[in-house]
Amino acid sequence: MINKILMILVGLVLVVGCSSTDSEQQQMAATRTTMVISGDLSSLNTSSKAFAWHPTMFAVHANDSLDSDVIIQHMQNAITKVMQTKGYHLAKANETPSVLVGYGLALESEMSDKEILQKAGLVAGLSTEGVADKYEKGSVLVALFNPRTPMPVWRVLAQGFTDLDKTPLQREQRFEQLLATMLKPLPTL
Repeated sequence: MINKILMILVGLVLVVGCSSTDSEQQQMAATRTTMVISGDLSSLNTSSKAFAWHPTMFAVHANDSLDSDVIIQHMQNAITKVMQTKGYHLAKANETPSVLVGYGLALESEMSDKEILQKAGLVAGLSTEGVADKYEKGSVLVALFNPRTPMPVWRVLAQGFTDLDKTPLQREQRFEQLLATMLKPLPTL
């Protein structure tokens, strides 16, 4: 009798442990992030600890409901924060930077993976399979340049999902965590 009760309890635990709702599966799918890195950080000039923004490589491809200027400012603030933890500082007007930082952000509704591959030369290939419509796939690119060369020496592209129902503060915090992860390979000076 005790064995039968134990078997039933074990069976119920297994069934409950293996089952999940569609919303839980969609939530898990929406927290996925993929990242691809290309280049060689050792070719960066580290004689100066200053960085500056690339003069032409910054772009936001998002729908009109998002303010591109706010996104650019937030992206620059988040990248600056990570660069400062790595020992860099934003170059002053009279200072020659050792690194130029370019960046871009695109929502899937505005730019496809194929277009990203054509423009950035990278694609992370995050699948939207099993993800609810309330989430939109976003791509973030950060590229580091030696100021004397036109091509980036190192690039990282990450793709994840943005929950447009979250508060701006919650989205900003997740975005800052993503950028910290993306720039983690950058050596600390």
